[in-house]
Amino acid sequence: MCAERLPSAELAPSPAAPAWRYPGSRTSMALLLHLKTVSKLRGRGDRIAKVTFRGQSFYSRVLENCEDVADFAETFRWQVASSIDSNEMLEIQIFNYSKVFSNKLIGTFRMVLQKVVEEGHVEVTDMLIDDNNAIIQTSLCVEVRYQATDGTVGSWDDGDFLGDESLHEEEKDSQETDGLLPGSRPSSRPPGEKSFRSKGRQKTKGGRDGEHKAGRSVFSAMKLGKNRPHKEEPQRQDDPAVLEMENLDRLAIRLGDGLDPDSMSLASVTALTTNVSNKRSKPDIKMEPSAGRPMDYQVSVTVIEARQLVGLNMDPVVCVEVGDDKKFTSMKESTNCPYYNEYFVFDFHVSPDVMFDKIIKISVIHSKNLLRSGTLVGSFKMDVGTVYSQPEHQFHHKWAILSDPDDISAGLKGYVKCDVAVMGKGDNIKTPHKANETDEDDIEGNLLLPEGVPPERQWARFYVKIYRAEGLPRMNTSLMANMKKAFIGENKDLVDPYVQVFFAGQKGKTSVQKSSYEPLWNEQVVFTDLFPPLCKRMKVQIRDSDKVNDVAIGTHFIDLRKISNDGDKGFLPTLGPAWVNMYGSTRNYTLLDEHQDLNEGLGEGVSFRARLMLGLAVEILDTSNPELTSSTEVQVEQATPVSESCVGKMEEFFLFGALLEASMIDRKNGDKPITFEVTIGNYGNEVDGLSRPQRPRPRPRKEPGDEEEVDLIQKSSDDETDEGGDLPSVSSSPPMRPQITDRNYFHLPYLERKPCIYIKSWWPDQRRRLYNANIVDHVADKLEEGLNDVQEMIKTEKSYPERRLRGVLEELSCGCYRFLSLADKDQGHWSRTRLDRERLKSCMRELESMGQQAKTLRAQVKWHTVRDKLRLCQNFLHKLRFLADEPQHSVPDVFIWMMSNNKRIAYARVPSKDLLFSTVEEELGKDCAKVKTLFLKLPGKRGFGSAGWTVQAKLELYLWLGLSKQRKDFLCGLPCGFEEVRAAQDPGLHAFPPISLLYTKKQAFQLRAHMYQARSLFAADSSGLSDPFARVFFINQSQCTEVLNETLCPTWDQMLVFDNLELYGEAHELRDDPPIIVIEIYDQDTMGKADFIGRTFAKPLVKMADEAYCPPRFPPQLEYYQIYRGNATAGDLLAAFELLQIGPAGKADLPPINGPVDVDRGPIMPVPMGIRPVLSKYRIEVLFWGLRDLKRVNLAQVDRPRVDIECAGKGVQSSLIPNYKKNPNFNTLVKWFEVDLPENELLHPPLNIRVVDCRAFGRYTLVGSHTVSSLRRFIYRPPDRSAPSWNTSGEVVVNMEPEVPVKKLETVVKLDATSDAVIKVDVADEEKERKKKKKKGSSEEPEEEEPDESMLDWWSKYFASIDTMKEQLRQQEASGTDLEEKEEMDNTEGLKGPMKGKEKARAAKEERKKRTQSPGPGQGSEAPEKKKPKIDELKVYPKELESEFDSFEDWLHTFNLLRGKTGDDEDGATEEERIVGRFKGSLCVYKVPLPEDVSREAGYDPTYGMFQGIPSNDPINVLVRVYVVRATDLHPADINGKADPYIAIRLGKTDIRDKENYISKQLNPVFGKSFDIEASFPMESLLTVAVYDWDLVGTDDLIGETKIDLENRFYSKHRATCGIAQTYSTHGYNIWRDPMKPSQILTRLCKEGKVDGPHFGPPGRVKVSNRVFTGPSEMEDENGQRKPTEEHVALLALRYWEDIPRVGCRLVPEHVETRPLLNPDKPGIEQGRLELWVDMFPMDMPAPGTPLDISPRKPKKYELRVIVWNTDEVVLEDDDFFTGEKSSDIFVRGWLKGQQEDKQDTDVHYHSLTGEGNFNWRYLFPFDYLAAEEKIVISKKESMFSWDETEYKVPARLTLQIWDADHFSADDFLGAIELDLNRFPRGAKTAKQCSMEMATGELDVPLVSIFKQKRVKGWWPLLARNENDEFELTGKVEAELHLLTAEEAEKNPVGLARNEPDPLEKPNRPDTAFVWFLNPLKSIKYLICTQYKWLIIKIVLALLGLLMLALFLYSLPGYMVKKLLGA
Repeated sequence: MCAERLPSAELAPSPAAPAWRYPGSRTSMALLLHLKTVSKLRGRGDRIAKVTFRGQSFYSRVLENCEDVADFAETFRWQVASSIDSNEMLEIQIFNYSKVFSNKLIGTFRMVLQKVVEEGHVEVTDMLIDDNNAIIQTSLCVEVRYQATDGTVGSWDDGDFLGDESLHEEEKDSQETDGLLPGSRPSSRPPGEKSFRSKGRQKTKGGRDGEHKAGRSVFSAMKLGKNRPHKEEPQRQDDPAVLEMENLDRLAIRLGDGLDPDSMSLASVTALTTNVSNKRSKPDIKMEPSAGRPMDYQVSVTVIEARQLVGLNMDPVVCVEVGDDKKFTSMKESTNCPYYNEYFVFDFHVSPDVMFDKIIKISVIHSKNLLRSGTLVGSFKMDVGTVYSQPEHQFHHKWAILSDPDDISAGLKGYVKCDVAVMGKGDNIKTPHKANETDEDDIEGNLLLPEGVPPERQWARFYVKIYRAEGLPRMNTSLMANMKKAFIGENKDLVDPYVQVFFAGQKGKTSVQKSSYEPLWNEQVVFTDLFPPLCKRMKVQIRDSDKVNDVAIGTHFIDLRKISNDGDKGFLPTLGPAWVNMYGSTRNYTLLDEHQDLNEGLGEGVSFRARLMLGLAVEILDTSNPELTSSTEVQVEQATPVSESCVGKMEEFFLFGALLEASMIDRKNGDKPITFEVTIGNYGNEVDGLSRPQRPRPRPRKEPGDEEEVDLIQKSSDDETDEGGDLPSVSSSPPMRPQITDRNYFHLPYLERKPCIYIKSWWPDQRRRLYNANIVDHVADKLEEGLNDVQEMIKTEKSYPERRLRGVLEELSCGCYRFLSLADKDQGHWSRTRLDRERLKSCMRELESMGQQAKTLRAQVKWHTVRDKLRLCQNFLHKLRFLADEPQHSVPDVFIWMMSNNKRIAYARVPSKDLLFSTVEEELGKDCAKVKTLFLKLPGKRGFGSAGWTVQAKLELYLWLGLSKQRKDFLCGLPCGFEEVRAAQDPGLHAFPPISLLYTKKQAFQLRAHMYQARSLFAADSSGLSDPFARVFFINQSQCTEVLNETLCPTWDQMLVFDNLELYGEAHELRDDPPIIVIEIYDQDTMGKADFIGRTFAKPLVKMADEAYCPPRFPPQLEYYQIYRGNATAGDLLAAFELLQIGPAGKADLPPINGPVDVDRGPIMPVPMGIRPVLSKYRIEVLFWGLRDLKRVNLAQVDRPRVDIECAGKGVQSSLIPNYKKNPNFNTLVKWFEVDLPENELLHPPLNIRVVDCRAFGRYTLVGSHTVSSLRRFIYRPPDRSAPSWNTSGEVVVNMEPEVPVKKLETVVKLDATSDAVIKVDVADEEKERKKKKKKGSSEEPEEEEPDESMLDWWSKYFASIDTMKEQLRQQEASGTDLEEKEEMDNTEGLKGPMKGKEKARAAKEERKKRTQSPGPGQGSEAPEKKKPKIDELKVYPKELESEFDSFEDWLHTFNLLRGKTGDDEDGATEEERIVGRFKGSLCVYKVPLPEDVSREAGYDPTYGMFQGIPSNDPINVLVRVYVVRATDLHPADINGKADPYIAIRLGKTDIRDKENYISKQLNPVFGKSFDIEASFPMESLLTVAVYDWDLVGTDDLIGETKIDLENRFYSKHRATCGIAQTYSTHGYNIWRDPMKPSQILTRLCKEGKVDGPHFGPPGRVKVSNRVFTGPSEMEDENGQRKPTEEHVALLALRYWEDIPRVGCRLVPEHVETRPLLNPDKPGIEQGRLELWVDMFPMDMPAPGTPLDISPRKPKKYELRVIVWNTDEVVLEDDDFFTGEKSSDIFVRGWLKGQQEDKQDTDVHYHSLTGEGNFNWRYLFPFDYLAAEEKIVISKKESMFSWDETEYKVPARLTLQIWDADHFSADDFLGAIELDLNRFPRGAKTAKQCSMEMATGELDVPLVSIFKQKRVKGWWPLLARNENDEFELTGKVEAELHLLTAEEAEKNPVGLARNEPDPLEKPNRPDTAFVWFLNPLKSIKYLICTQYKWLIIKIVLALLGLLMLALFLYSLPGYMVKKLLGA
């Protein structure tokens, strides 16, 4: 039997498989069905069959390309718990299978089982019927048999048992697709059953070949951890128990017509511990302490500048708010583009949930001062979580868009440029390297928004509708109520609930419903915010209103990402109306609830609190609508009530549970009887459920009168039943006294009688939601398990991880398609909300695309891409988990409480969806009808820390939840072999669930636990070690291994035998589903009880009595089990477990326990031979170098230390260091010892390094220890001498042309050693071009001049290098993203629709940016290229040098010595704090006969063993020269948010504090200093460079420090003593720093590495080994004389030293490294960065030259002269007093940015009527300028009280503004332009040509720099914003800018305004431009004469005429009288 047993017989059943592997099981009832053939099918296609019985369905495999006959030949088996009734039905459906769409039904066959029950065996051939019950032609042939309890069975037709090979063939046929079809079972024949196929049967036509073409897995269901190879391939004993890939390969080739290995895939290879089984669900190994534990966080915000602020002439201040903390920048006067560059840090110590919900708000306030708060211009807010979820947890140099919350129709209010970063403990933030910001900021392209958020966000209203709540707990806070009850006897509801909603920093609350447990609100809270909001969560809280203080009853968070979708087919946030469940503290009310935090939503709720019906809707606002209220205040309005039924039809749910085992009960609870209570919602909660029964929703059967009957929370003692024989709930197990298991734990003796509980409850029927979530979870679990397999395979270096990954992807795509076919049910359900419909659509889209991506990805998986593809699969997993989380709840979670004495002690919480029953297997909850192992934990804060790791109790609990009407299946998953015990009731009530189960079947077993070893355990003692022992628990027994003292890597090598184990249930089920074993590791303490170290689980390998103990399954192999402590890993356990059935013959049949009984160790049995690893002899050589930085032990200094090395029981001691202070190095360098180690490297034991101090009288004290957990990196592997780098024949020539800039040499990186060709490094063509141009003396390129040598300094080199570094980083990112995008595009053929648009837009923007960056044609895009080669560069590393050169541990390793307990999270003890010193040395491990070639090498010194050529470790004196360049992003140390940093350096006894040179108020100081220190190694080898903050009073504070181990650098082969420069020169800024010339260094390296060379000559050529380097042969000295030299070629050889065969390695180049500054008070959080480098020179060598001068560049003094000539087209602001005519009184104001207080104004041009103004006015602006950084440097005191001046650096920008002067009111601002003096648009020649587009950048105008042009004249436009916030042209100014250095300005002075010297002439202004009250007559002349001259003349004439007429009329009568009278 043994010999034939094949791996395929050992297939792990997938969850769908019936549990029936064990052939001997004839004791249980089962129904077997053998589906033979289906014939007369129509057409051609893939066929699949589905068989269903009692709601349990199986699928057959898919037969591909079938024509008329489908030959299934497959067997299915149902385990039957209760006898089959003769009228039950069996259904078989045949489908056309489709991978993409749902399967199409061909026909159905239904069979009543009467005949089967009677005869036990029936064979049938019959026609199928279609959907309409019409008979179709297709017929099927099937055989059914029923195996009843007595074991009677109908006999099968005897077919011959097929041989090995054909069995494989057949299995293979069925397996290939099995592994791929979700829900299919692997080959469903038990190992012992005969094959049903007779020999001569034909294969299915096309079936097999089709499958081979598909190239699917041969091993689709092989199981890792249980497979053994065939007999004929004996397995090496020490290989770990895993799938033997090589054998499988052979198998594949033997079976599979040579499958293409690249397309092969492997389905579940599952490790033993994660065994998938039928009746048990996986236990969760991590005991989660709840998530509410506080942590350290730091939010840092840098406000750089603001632009385009709306408003005229403002004095802006920026306010930064995080949570409740506010900080302000300084105020900038009269500008709407202020520059701040201020840095703020906020520190928090809160839990992550609270932290990520805090709002970061950046607002700009206008004219705030001490007296008034100022007016808000605009604000921007986002939550901390959004920042934290960004790459690197930060936004860098991004623009925040400001908007005004009080006026939402106003639009954009400006931009603020800032950096925002959020750091938790242990995050280090990589700051993109800060250098000069040259690229002009493209605001639109760099907005402060997460990826995927559109830049134009719209205002939206968020309506949160609160309808009603139910099931609230008692909150009897007020004493009055109690008194009232006592006196009047009136018991009102004692809770006054209201709902409060928090969102985006605002909160709104509903009305309070006085005294109501079922409050009805029907209100909506309305928020107005920008959409999409940058706040992820909305918090909804039910609170209890109280006179004293309001408390939260329960909290629910709505994650907006889960209720909306931003894709192009997405939807706005929407929710409900739906119930959400709230969880929190236990419901019994105490005045001071210790778990109140849980009700606030911190941590995992331990009890159901209430449920709330709510809805959410979002409406995007049309801000142009005039009726809109424009404020964003929160409003509360009435909402329209919704009907009860809209949340789903009330259904009766039934929850059943059976307690199979209760063990590991903490001994504190061992004295009183214990009961377990299960609750769902408030149902089942007897202690503190409700104040009175809650009415269920009306149930159909209920008559109006039966009110009282419907009591839902009946006590278990009430035996009364509701009408219709309804059952009462039994929600807790009967009380029982625990029995003792061992010193720590008790157990409840349930034995064969297992108590049951059952609860009826009523909930809205929203199962579809849970079903869909379950299907997705199902897919995700499979994926996760597969990915873990692949990772495990990669980690343990198994072969073919890619095949497994292909299998995983195959399963994933099938699972996704399966979802599509299942999820679309119940579409028209009336209670589905909009969110249900939208989520379903988006889930289907996502899964469909994921299925396709998985398919395409599967094809791309190759061996070398596995890791990358694994990352992509992890993204799939995150997405699936995200999709599975359903935001609208339905049935609340189930809580299991352990109660003692009516007190709640510990709990477990199981999500209801995991328990939910469904007839469709994928929809089934993962724990439904399974035995789940639960570990109960303490509630709330009590479970933090060590209390949370100890198990309070371990339960084996069977749970089933479903509708009452589906109840018949609720016992189906229990282990078989029980009788139901019902409550003593009327025998007619068959429907009653049992109150307990009586197991009649029990089996006897013996468990052997082979405990071999543990490693990397947690240090539990103060010595830094532990005294570990392991305690193994199985059912209700426990045993311990022996205690091993003082080790973190105990090798117990001990077998524990558990006898007389009684397991209840069927034998064959126990074989597949044994209970789990819990292993706990403890640290033995002499005092008190043992400390818990960690815990792990294992599943034993089971052997039944009738199986032979022989390969492939036995003996079991040792395996690693991860040990967990809380959530953290705490080591690994290497062990094996076997569970052996004791047969009728008793123990005599068991395999003998052979092997020596260890005499020394007493009656301890070692692990037997077949299981323990095979050992070989190894030699371990140890290099002892020295000890460093040993701290005091028990206050005494370490004086005479020694190092003990131990591995696998053997070891060696170092020599004693006689005086640690004088010389901490060892005098004997190398020692060795021999030891037996396992052949398998993965099983190598760890190696312990312990340092002891030898005290007087032979006492020893342990100083500290270190464990090398893996020896792999120290195993000697002989070099591969065939590799090209070892080939020393032939010559390889590296040629360097003279004049070639070094940069271009990068093209010769690696050379093939076998070629002799002379490799020329070609200069790029452009360069040759350039030389030609140079010869021509091209006129059009003024910049082409060589930079003047005297102008260049070290900083030029530094800045050039930084540019190079940034360019490289950019290229890396670009190439990285290009690659990724290309891959993504391959994967997601067109599936990323929405992304593409954005990508394109971004690309277009980038293009634009590039275009704008490359200045005009004169200095085209090659300009930077051309500038580069002039300057030699160094290498700027953005990180520490160590990380680039592998910590310089090329031969000398540093081992940190630890002492003290390992800290747990809450102690905050980090690794750093436990370090008590360091041991320097190394190890080398090799199998004993040393390879010959090593010992035969020339100069081999046997005393040094493998460590040849090691320098002496005698003390040596060294000159250490530290160059500190600058610091960036220092943490502010003063109240004003700044610091006054200075450098402090410590090395040994030397302590330099450069206190007098502190830099005032600066967080990015440039130090530019070098320090020389003499030190002697090894005593003084740790260099500390610290930055302190100078304080006038008190002590100076440490900002941060960095530590550098100089010794490793000094001795490293990478030669880190002095970096190798790129070129060699003896003078100038690039002078050679090393006292040794390149040729000397080269000679020395060759000598040390025993390399042939260097051979110089002919000139310009050097040969090292077989490499030849050629290059320039002469150089210039200071006087320009050329001299011959060998140094250039020698330097070239050094720069390519890594290509030299055998000894080559990279040499450290000339560099600057960037090191993070850390502060011990804030462990793990970076406090800034320091740029520096260190040179070291041995004192016995020639002395080095003077240090390089790197002092900061002094800014150069300049004077800018600006002449304002004229203005034109200025807008006219004033209306004329007399005439109403428009005019303006113009003046021009100008200043340089940062110097607003020195602003200068022209005189006023009064009364301009045309907008023309004439000034001829000169401004003078002296300023200090740093050309390298393009910044103006300003030094000024911040305030009157400042001690000293602060230096600011601001961009060089000139602002010109035009104003309208008013005499009595404030002047009016008309327009402005800001010119960046480094790049501003060239002015227009005439006013006409000057347009607005010049300033806005829409017109391509050549940009000029005043620093190059020196003098510029032209017209520039002046702009302002109009009411609609758009720019408009408000005037033009003609100006001339002239830049002079201070010296030139002194020689050639000019006067301010129009003064001497060199005065400007007076402007020729029209006569209107004067002041009227000085000259009234003149003004009248002007005002009246000019315009009204003719009018006045006309009026005068008319008046004269009128006067004449009047006189005429006046004198007429008299005259007439005269005439008449003739007088």
